[in-house]
Amino acid sequence: MKLVKLIANLGYGSRKDVAWMFREGRITDVQGEVLYADDKLAHEQILVDGEPLDPPPGLALIMHKPVGYTCSRKDQGRVVFDLLPPRYRMRDPALSTVGRLDRDTSGLLLFTDDGALLHRIISPRAQVAKVYEVELANDLRGDEGALFASGSMLLEAEREPLEPAQLEVLGPRRARLSITEGRYHQVRRMFAAVGNHVEALHRASVGGLVLREELAPGNWRMLAPDEVETIFG
Repeated sequence: MKLVKLIANLGYGSRKDVAWMFREGRITDVQGEVLYADDKLAHEQILVDGEPLDPPPGLALIMHKPVGYTCSRKDQGRVVFDLLPPRYRMRDPALSTVGRLDRDTSGLLLFTDDGALLHRIISPRAQVAKVYEVELANDLRGDEGALFASGSMLLEAEREPLEPAQLEVLGPRRARLSITEGRYHQVRRMFAAVGNHVEALHRASVGGLVLREELAPGNWRMLAPDEVETIFG
């Protein structure tokens, strides 16, 4: 692939924009030598404005999503893509969230431009567990755990019962819930079905990948291949 197309596909600008970047000497190798559009060079040897070129397709990111942001590109309010470098919106193939967290939910959010990886994570067949920490408006009744684990719980306006979910009680109004599905507002609707209201919701893990304290709300980082595999471990 020509360097112009490679760099444009990574979101640095249109091909015309990138061609101008070459003319201005902004694209160099790691020794500082100016590159030309028809040069052939390994990805890791290319710098743009003195900074390493963004990773090639196959990118996977983890973000600590803060409350108040939606998992959208077009929402009029704050969106999670605002927390990434602007050029990440322009990558081809596109960078997408792996599932969604609603505006009022915080926690672990994944991004990837690898369609096969995305579907591998969200496919019901994969049975990848998502763990949520929940704060409730009212005390737990005591029978929620058995109901959630039964595999027979039916949400309003749905015909298929939920897959069994595991509830761990952390306090009178605090719990940890593990689910393997991703239905619309599922956790909130499950507690609503037993007469309670979720006041705060935080996703702590996806599969074996855990959100660590050192990743502060609004921050993100790239995932190494072995970290991606922990999702399925």
